[in-house]
Amino acid sequence: MQNPNSNRKYVIGGIVLVVAVLFMLRLFYIQVIDKSYQLSSNNNSRLRVVEYPDRGMIFDRYGKVMVYNEAVYDLLMLPQQVKAFDTLELCRILSVDLAEFRESVKKAREYSRYRQSAVVRQISPEQIASLNEKLFKYPGFSIQIRTQRKYPQPIAPHVLGYVGEVNQGDINSDVYYQSGDYIGISGLEEEYEPYLRGRKGIRFMLVDVHNRLQGNFENGQYDTIPEPGRKLTTSLDAGLQEYGEKLLAHKRGSIVAIEPATGEILAMISSPAYDPNELVGRIRGKNFEKLMNDSLNPLFNRATMSRYSPGSIFKAVQALVALQLGVIDEFYSVDCNKSIIGCHNHPNAHGLREGIRYSCNPYFYNVFRRIILQGKSTSQFQDSQIGLKSWYQMVYSFGLGQVLPSDLPGIKPGLVPDVAYYDKWYGANRWAFSTIYSNSIGQGEVETVPIQIANLAAIIANRGFYYVPHFVKAIEGIDTIPQKFREPVHTAIDPKYFEIISDGMQGVVYEPGGTGSRAQVPGVTVCGKTGTVQNSGGKKDHSGFVAFAPKERPRIAIVAYVENSGAGGVYAATIASLMIEKYLNGTITQTEKERIILEYQQF
Repeated sequence: MQNPNSNRKYVIGGIVLVVAVLFMLRLFYIQVIDKSYQLSSNNNSRLRVVEYPDRGMIFDRYGKVMVYNEAVYDLLMLPQQVKAFDTLELCRILSVDLAEFRESVKKAREYSRYRQSAVVRQISPEQIASLNEKLFKYPGFSIQIRTQRKYPQPIAPHVLGYVGEVNQGDINSDVYYQSGDYIGISGLEEEYEPYLRGRKGIRFMLVDVHNRLQGNFENGQYDTIPEPGRKLTTSLDAGLQEYGEKLLAHKRGSIVAIEPATGEILAMISSPAYDPNELVGRIRGKNFEKLMNDSLNPLFNRATMSRYSPGSIFKAVQALVALQLGVIDEFYSVDCNKSIIGCHNHPNAHGLREGIRYSCNPYFYNVFRRIILQGKSTSQFQDSQIGLKSWYQMVYSFGLGQVLPSDLPGIKPGLVPDVAYYDKWYGANRWAFSTIYSNSIGQGEVETVPIQIANLAAIIANRGFYYVPHFVKAIEGIDTIPQKFREPVHTAIDPKYFEIISDGMQGVVYEPGGTGSRAQVPGVTVCGKTGTVQNSGGKKDHSGFVAFAPKERPRIAIVAYVENSGAGGVYAATIASLMIEKYLNGTITQTEKERIILEYQQF
């Protein structure tokens, strides 16, 4: 009788044979067909080199270079290959601190024995030339080329931003980044990082026993070529930007200039400022700490982050809201009764245009009272709530009390108080017009940031609408800029009322009793409005001025603030005048005005 288990030896033998064949086929594939396994099998003779792309250059609206790249070098270390070496000599060649270098070497070894790490960054071409002659003495070390930012003109640091090394959060949020990579940290560098950074390449090189490069591995068939970042064309006028920074030098303040027809920002100046080249290279860390500790706070962007009471500039908004609600008309007149609210000396305002020209406080006190107290309830508290709701909705439509969705990170929203705000502050039905009347002249709870006020000038220039203020004009390889910058945003005010306001603002600059005569520009019709922002604590008021020009088909809308310099019709109006002339005419004929501004210094 045949043993039923006699066939098992054939089954087991077959299984062993199949497994053996599979192993042989796999080994054949790994060793003969798929060369990528060879690439990772022997790091002693093959070197993986990351090739960093050139970061996208940044230009002004006329094609002038604002940011470009220059070559620098990193010293890489592969701990597995490193043998004893002359540390002192290497530090001397590279001009680095011995203790810092040893700490970098320690971190590289802790990170990985089998992967390269940068132990010295941003080495100059001259130092690299000296090191190349002796690199054979340092097995495990190699050189990597990359670029760093360079600024041909030391302007617009708050707009352009700066680049720095990634942190762990950056690495965790985007697989593109690895330790030692660089990323845009602020300004346009941060906002347009995905376009500016490009794409890294990888190159595999053969090295000899002395760690000297011997050529490409497998003729470069596994290499990938880096893709440079896209060029970014901004809306900035570099010449206007430079001139504005010159005017604000040694002063605290800001300037924002916008092209009303597009929302493109022509210039944005914040002073005090800094040279953007200070935050490049090995000195970046020390310089950043110095700037952070500077009492003048040069890293702070006053144009987008300073929250001021709008002062008398806000009277233009009050007038438009009142006209839209029908509580006044263009002929509404008020005696300048200083017992109601303080005011400077001027004739009584006969009509809205004169109210704006004289910047009459009692006039706009009564305008605001009519907005808030419309007689829709017998209770002054409920009537005030009804009026404030209507007022808030219309003021909000001007882009106030909200973050303008621009392409510069960090813009503050300011504040437009609503019913909930006052209910929380005073309690429901415990406030009325008499509690909040300071808002009538822009000195109450309303707060604005300069970019919002420049946008307000653009709204009046456009007779009732605006494009979101932005810096991007074009991105290489992209057909259009983002949709949100191409769609007009309309206010809640009928366009017909803006002509009245424009007439009044023209009177501010050109007619007797106007508070902004220093804003005149030869051959140009300027429409403007002064704004004096009161301060507490004994400090002088802030000087503010908003304007657009020419009156018909405006090409520039602008706001200027000079902190602690007094009335808005003095320094701020003069600066606005010079900026308008510079942009529209290309030259400055008002040399005496320019001299006064340049000689006025606060620090």
